[in-house]
Amino acid sequence: MRKSRFTEAQIIGMIKEQEAGMPTVEVCRKHGLSQGTFYKLKSKFGGMEVSDAGKLRALEDENAKLKRLLADTMLDNVVLKDLLGKN
Repeated sequence: MRKSRFTEAQIIGMIKEQEAGMPTVEVCRKHGLSQGTFYKLKSKFGGMEVSDAGKLRALEDENAKLKRLLADTMLDNVVLKDLLGKN
């Protein structure tokens, strides 16, 4: 997955600048990103504090780990059923 060139703290700072009254065009020009990217980041990080963004990242990492474990378990179950069905 592609990493953002901005940290969560920077993204939240940009959103707070825009919410404080700076026009979206100026925020985007200042930080060098498109308006589409800004609104995509705002939909994900809007209303968050920096500590909340850290918790979100930790939860996303844990969720990815659990999905991998579930996929491995399901694969093991399929293999075992195939072995038992061939006897």
